[in-house]
Amino acid sequence: MLDTREPAFRENVDLMYRRAVAHLDLPPGLAEKIQICNSTYTVRFGVRLRGKIETFVGYRSVHSEHMEPVKGGIRYAPEVNQNEVEALASLMTYKCALVETPFGGSKGGLCLDPRKYEEHELEQITRRFAYELAKRDLINPAQNVPAPDMGTSEREMAWIADQYARMNTTDINARACVTGKPLNAGGIKGRVEATGRGVQYALREFFRHPDDVAKTGLKGGLSGKRIIVQGLGNVGYHAAKFLREEDDALIIGVIERDGAVVNTSGIDPEKLREWIVETGGVKDFDGGQYVEDGASVLEEDCDILIPAALEGVINVNNASRIRAPLIIEAANGPVTAGADEILREKEVVIIPDLYANAGGVTVSYFEWVKNLSHIRFGRMQRRNEEAHAMLLVQELERLSADKQLGWELAPDFKKRYLQGADELQLVRSGLDDTMRVAYQAISEEWRMRSDVHDLRTAAFIVAIQRVAASYRAKGL
Repeated sequence: MLDTREPAFRENVDLMYRRAVAHLDLPPGLAEKIQICNSTYTVRFGVRLRGKIETFVGYRSVHSEHMEPVKGGIRYAPEVNQNEVEALASLMTYKCALVETPFGGSKGGLCLDPRKYEEHELEQITRRFAYELAKRDLINPAQNVPAPDMGTSEREMAWIADQYARMNTTDINARACVTGKPLNAGGIKGRVEATGRGVQYALREFFRHPDDVAKTGLKGGLSGKRIIVQGLGNVGYHAAKFLREEDDALIIGVIERDGAVVNTSGIDPEKLREWIVETGGVKDFDGGQYVEDGASVLEEDCDILIPAALEGVINVNNASRIRAPLIIEAANGPVTAGADEILREKEVVIIPDLYANAGGVTVSYFEWVKNLSHIRFGRMQRRNEEAHAMLLVQELERLSADKQLGWELAPDFKKRYLQGADELQLVRSGLDDTMRVAYQAISEEWRMRSDVHDLRTAAFIVAIQRVAASYRAKGL
């Protein structure tokens, strides 16, 4: 249970915003304009299910329209409320500004537990919710573009896109009304993995800055770093999988709803995910030791802690016992404002959520652009790239045939070099570039400003300055 002194999630976001604004010299009133949520629509609608009409409550909040369309996920959860949705919408504004995607911030939510409904029932509910939002332009390719969030997936996004298309039969850009769709409904390769992949790229870029790494007391790169992941959902699973397989990191702990699994020799996220799907939890998994009190594993000794599930899991009650020198926030708001202050005093480095989990909105941007351009990335240039590469390979083969030169091509060189970039490779390249450039801007603020002592404040400063510049360009 959270300490009674702990502010709510929305207040946490506002506290962190005000802390960053204090370092800026904004015109009178502009700081308030950027902070406040422009509008929130509350919808109550009925759906006939199991012989009776059930009423649902949903929200769509628009935080900032300094750029349009506005962008933000829709979550399905029993605890969804207006304050939470507005806080998440504001984070989306700052996140989009930070990674330079041309969107304002928005967020949506529906108060329900999706596990309690059959698939066809969820489709009925989703389509009615989409109808209520779309007829008010709260789903629209040019004004408001949702995406998946907690409790939703590409399945729900396909239903929403189809519902919008049914209501707007002459809109050629209808598919761009929502992102995170399956490939056969206008989605893009790499979207499902995007947020977890972004966490990996964020860590890689952090470890490219030796001065920043030195503040954690860690040495070297990601190889061999001991990592604990809280939440093995879509984000936590992909982050753990990529860090283990591609960066040789060691996943020593995974925390889930029913407890945690710990293994100092390393856990295979792939096998653990399969076990969770099969049994519903981590208990009795043979790849590590089961710990019933999963939350206690947050306090175990490790190099990197990745909270990848819920808000407020690191709070004033446990922050003082966190031993990880580096935390990367894969979830939204996993560290409360009170905990953030405690951890800063302990000199723990936190890579903040508005940067760390921006991979999802970045690849959503790519999907939106794909839908508007009506062509798959790589379709026009891939074979041309391969043809140009072939000219070089043929010349190298000719030269290597000359025994007097005494050299030859590596056996797999031709295959690797001749492969033109497909959509997935281009998406990953674009995401990697985005995460690199965004971190460089944050790091520069962190290092150049003597009054900025943490990455979160630096990230907010970069984002707020960009939003402020957009408003100034509009004449405000």
